[in-house]
Amino acid sequence: MDPHLEMKEDELSVSIFDANSGSVRYEQKITCDKLKDELAKFGLTANQSKVYIYLGKYGSKTAPEVCKALKMPRTETYHLLTTLQNKGLVSATFQHPTRFSAEPLNKAIWVLVNAEKERVNTLESQENEIKKLWDSIPEFNSVQETREEKFQMLEGTNQINSKIKEMIKSTNSEFLILGAEKDFLKFYHANHLENFEDSKINFKLLSSISENASYIFDDMDRSKIRRIPSGVHDNLCFLIKDGREIIHFIKNANQTSQQMNAMWTDSETLVYSMKTLFDLFWSTSENVHV
Repeated sequence: MDPHLEMKEDELSVSIFDANSGSVRYEQKITCDKLKDELAKFGLTANQSKVYIYLGKYGSKTAPEVCKALKMPRTETYHLLTTLQNKGLVSATFQHPTRFSAEPLNKAIWVLVNAEKERVNTLESQENEIKKLWDSIPEFNSVQETREEKFQMLEGTNQINSKIKEMIKSTNSEFLILGAEKDFLKFYHANHLENFEDSKINFKLLSSISENASYIFDDMDRSKIRRIPSGVHDNLCFLIKDGREIIHFIKNANQTSQQMNAMWTDSETLVYSMKTLFDLFWSTSENVHV
């Protein structure tokens, strides 16, 4: 038998999930693993993603075929197929035996995103009910607690952006931001900067923004935006609310957006120090012109 033909038949008999290092399909297996990581961000478990990818790339299959190809227990396979059907990612035929097929990826992503939006809307609608339950429980701490300075470690863009939105929304008088161009572009795409358009908040923005990227400030009062003096390190980025709270970004050149870290604190000493630094830079900086 032709050895090349034998290799092809062997490759076809093994799914990409079982490919060994050095085989033709090993690179495809690595890509599948990356795809599973991406689908996890939409709420799918590793095995749910595995079944969806298998059906999407190998075509419609019966439950026993999925079970055999992916080497999963029979009960778990049926459970996964049912769950994916309920999520709208897999459809089934009426014939016997039932065959399952994956929805196109663009439709699957649309379904997952909208399901997450609905979940968030449901949670928001339950806020008043949760608050009533909370308020119905009496306070058992009779000792008046003194104010203590606090801090929070924030991980990933979602948690950091959520905290920034909370701070901007609750600002009473002044909001200060210092950061490099890449930081302000992230703030722009996260829609943080639009909160300062036609706002009564006294804001000041210090950035190393270039002329090519200054469009992000087009709808804002340019007198409140200045360019950081040359020589200031690009890794410096912080936001100060009302001179009472601060988010300080902890930079690392190798960090991805999901690994991004920052620290929130209401430490008077740290806030005072960073505001003093901001005021010093502001006094020696120039306006970003129209």
